[in-house]
Amino acid sequence: MGYVVTEASCRDRIAAESVIIQIPHPYHLGDKGFIRRDWQKRLYEAYPMALWTPSRKNQNHHPSGAWEKWIQPKRKNDRTVFLVLVDQYRITEIRANSMIGFDVALDGIWLAYSLATLGLVEF
Repeated sequence: MGYVVTEASCRDRIAAESVIIQIPHPYHLGDKGFIRRDWQKRLYEAYPMALWTPSRKNQNHHPSGAWEKWIQPKRKNDRTVFLVLVDQYRITEIRANSMIGFDVALDGIWLAYSLATLGLVEF
């Protein structure tokens, strides 16, 4: 799993592109905000990858019901991981004096979460 720590004023698309560069994988799961086709096409041309996103209700093009049914559990899994990181690992309570300090604390939380998920440690 990749992530990037940015200032609150950083645009989501810049952060998303940073994560895509970190993890050269042909598929990435994005949130509903990343649905502009021209942006997805540019990403595909720059880094041969597909950005999968759920559709919005007000979207002109609606994917099939099978697509929505397939992607929803994957989004639910991402949201579940985030909720575990918030509730059990208190990821939103990190206090640091610098971005580097925040990043180090976040890396420690990711390591602990990964080890617990793999069953290598118990909490």
